Amino acid sequence: MRTSLCAVAFLLAAPLAARADGTCARDLLVAQSSQRTAIERLETLGDSDADRCRGWRQHVDTMRRAATVYGRCLSGSERSERLAQVQGSEKEFSELLRTRCKAR
Repeated sequence: MRTSLCAVAFLLAAPLAARADGTCARDLLVAQSSQRTAIERLETLGDSDADRCRGWRQHVDTMRRAATVYGRCLSGSERSERLAQVQGSEKEFSELLRTRCKAR
């Protein structure tokens, strides 16, 4: 999980090349900020299963929202890279939720 957090941080440091649409420019900034906050939140999760499961659910939701924005507002290799990153993270944490948070 630590490796994927490092990959996310690296991608967040790269500038976003938005389409000319002003809405996309704003949405991309919000998505990037939300993604950064989600990573920080993961690093400070409590020790209880309930805390971890809640944090993982929030992370999955954030990654899904970011994927929607990146899919709509980016193009080319940047779109592919960003989508692969957030979809990979969403998939990883969805699996954790499925296997470790069944009743929570």
